[in-house]
Amino acid sequence: MTELRSKAEHTEAIRRDRRIAVVINTRSRRGRRHYFEVLDQIHALGFEPLAEFSVVNPKRLRAHLDKALETKPDLLVVGGGDGTLSSAVRHVAHRDVALGVLPLGTTNNFARSLGLPLDLAGAIRVFDTGKVADIDLGMAEDRPFANLASFGVSVEVAGTVKPWLKRILGRPAYPLTALTILPGHKPFRAILTVDGKRHELLTDQLNIANGRFHGGWQVARDISIDNGMLVAYQLGSGKKLRLLGETLVRATTGRWRSLAGGPFVMGREMLLETEPPMAADVDGEVRLRTPIRLRVVPNGLRVMVPSEFEDS
Repeated sequence: MTELRSKAEHTEAIRRDRRIAVVINTRSRRGRRHYFEVLDQIHALGFEPLAEFSVVNPKRLRAHLDKALETKPDLLVVGGGDGTLSSAVRHVAHRDVALGVLPLGTTNNFARSLGLPLDLAGAIRVFDTGKVADIDLGMAEDRPFANLASFGVSVEVAGTVKPWLKRILGRPAYPLTALTILPGHKPFRAILTVDGKRHELLTDQLNIANGRFHGGWQVARDISIDNGMLVAYQLGSGKKLRLLGETLVRATTGRWRSLAGGPFVMGREMLLETEPPMAADVDGEVRLRTPIRLRVVPNGLRVMVPSEFEDS
């Protein structure tokens, strides 16, 4: 494992030496429209990027990230949606480089969990005035994730939601698409083992979160991306009318809840089994199937955050 500087030393190096590289997914919701604006604002703050990449073909994203890291920046600035940022997380994890986040997607869950401004000017200023923090990294088997692993109806939604609907509506596109899928969706049985205790439930949707936000809305007030814990929670209880109601409320209000209000299960490591076996959506990529073991790696990722972010 790479030896890391202290976070204070790392922050000072970014402010002093201005060694950054920039990778922007111009296929993301706002990436193409704001690409040159982003670069202009970065240069205006006195940064002269070691490399600047516009990702036109998403299949080339990982190659561009590798090339950007070859320049040995102190700060890797990545712009795009949560899928783009999840790829960046896998590249930066456990390395002596901080990830700078430009929220250019539809829901921007990761940026919200970091407390970043969602306007571009505000997010870019964080590179100049913020600090380096280390946050938790989720692991689904050997696959790192920043925000969320989900099972059930959301996997169908991710493969069904129309790009034009996301462009027009933004984050409400997801729950509204879910409303069209739910009537024909069958609930599944989930068996979750956490700290030796077995939890069994019937549901249409199960999420296991590292971050605080899902679909652009806060899951619960007291979830944190920096507390060394994963949180599992269900939407619905196998009853269609209840889940339809919950989805409609989330689509229209983005209601807040607290962990104290349940039903939530917290732990550092979780084993999930389902009947029948199911695909897992890990930060927007469907690559794994149940049974699946998930765990958290405390302080596994360095990020640039606002100075008021509470870094444990």
